[in-house]
Amino acid sequence: MTNAGVISTNHTSFTVSDLDRSIAFFRDVLGFTATPKLPRSKSVIQSITGVSESDVMIAYLHGPGHTLELIEYLAPPDRSEVRPRPCDVGFAHIAFDVEDIDAIVTLALKHNVHPIGQITTVDQGPNQGGKAVYLRDPDGITVELIQKPVTSRR
Repeated sequence: MTNAGVISTNHTSFTVSDLDRSIAFFRDVLGFTATPKLPRSKSVIQSITGVSESDVMIAYLHGPGHTLELIEYLAPPDRSEVRPRPCDVGFAHIAFDVEDIDAIVTLALKHNVHPIGQITTVDQGPNQGGKAVYLRDPDGITVELIQKPVTSRR
């Protein structure tokens, strides 16, 4: 097998319905820093995505070791929503290690981002003894928070 040439992760992207609201959550709750939101060339976006009539605003958010791209499509007019459950094929989430899972869940609620289940103690695997929870925002984007056990935090 030949090397595919991947040298690093560039970003993870989410399509959102309200760019300002999503920026506020990642900035104010998770501590990411945001670039200014800017439009992109319609022809380039349409070529990359294969979606005719695309018109977008994009912002990048930089956090510890990772960059998020948030995209708000202004067009085409026939956009739709997807809300898979964690058990549905195609479901995706992004996970972050956090210092204080309870405090972040409390802050997230102020941004209309709610737990899907409960904060749960992990009973096996690399996060055994820690806590985890899935949060879902108004667009259905799921963020997993993982608080490592005290003995394994760096």
